[in-house]
Amino acid sequence: MKKPKFVPILIMGTAPLFIVFTIALSILYGTKDIDVTTIWLAITQFDSGNVDHNIIMQSRLPRVLAALLVGAFLAISGAIMQGMTRNYLASPSIMGVTDGSAFVITICMIFYPGMSNFNLIICSMIGSAFGAGIVFGFGSLMRNGLSPVRLAIIGTVIGTFLSSISAALSTYFQISQDMSFWYNAKIHKVDPEVLLLALPFGLVGLFLALYIAKSITILSIGEDISISLGQRTKWVKAISILIVVCLTGTAVALVGKIGFVGLIIPHITRFLVGVDYRFVIPCSAIIGGVFLALCDVGSRFINFPFETPVGVVTSLIGVPFFLYLIRTRGGERRA
Repeated sequence: MKKPKFVPILIMGTAPLFIVFTIALSILYGTKDIDVTTIWLAITQFDSGNVDHNIIMQSRLPRVLAALLVGAFLAISGAIMQGMTRNYLASPSIMGVTDGSAFVITICMIFYPGMSNFNLIICSMIGSAFGAGIVFGFGSLMRNGLSPVRLAIIGTVIGTFLSSISAALSTYFQISQDMSFWYNAKIHKVDPEVLLLALPFGLVGLFLALYIAKSITILSIGEDISISLGQRTKWVKAISILIVVCLTGTAVALVGKIGFVGLIIPHITRFLVGVDYRFVIPCSAIIGGVFLALCDVGSRFINFPFETPVGVVTSLIGVPFFLYLIRTRGGERRA
């Protein structure tokens, strides 16, 4: 069914309002409530001796910006994976991409504990490629292994295996406390320096995603149709994989593993704007960023005044959605 063109325009046009509202909400509420006047003064007349000002500028503002970025990164990655593979269950968390990142970060923390934040992001990207390569490699070796449900099962098994190995290594080498950040997605502990480093990678990934958006739309219809139209499908897939590795690796290095954002948001976005990836990608970024930031706000009140990992909230929403997709769409292979 063709969607009205005004819907993506409406989403992108109102995005600044939703983003500003989400940022304000995230800064206002937490263990310590902060009033609007204090927020304004912290931004315009920062006082390093004021505790509230430091909470805003050093903790809550970087936190909500990280949530917006990571939500956008994971949503774009999921949208591209689903369009490229025509697998409605494809997402970074299910296909072993995030688990691969966390696994390689564990190895690096053991053998190169003093590495720079830049190298950390690069290693996380390598891990993303490693995890995805194993999952799709196993899938291609099995009969019907690339079907949505079977690939999801393979991804879950490989992801669990990598997580178990990582947990065992971190316990043996006594770095469990350090690794808990990447496995529990503690956004409130985001490093502002890593946040600044993540911006260029995110912009590159977004630019490339928009650049190949039209090609992804054609590829999502069918590879045979794509080839008949003269599209270089191998190049499109190569660039798509590069984008997923870049964005997911950066997201994991920034805040750790977060599940289901890349699964849920692309489906919601396509329901709203249709299957044209020129609209799906930017709208997924907007909806994904706001979604994760709001989940982060909600996570603060589940066990108030203690912090609950935001991954718990996304899983509470994502698991029923995942089961719903399997029940309603079975083993069909679609965009």
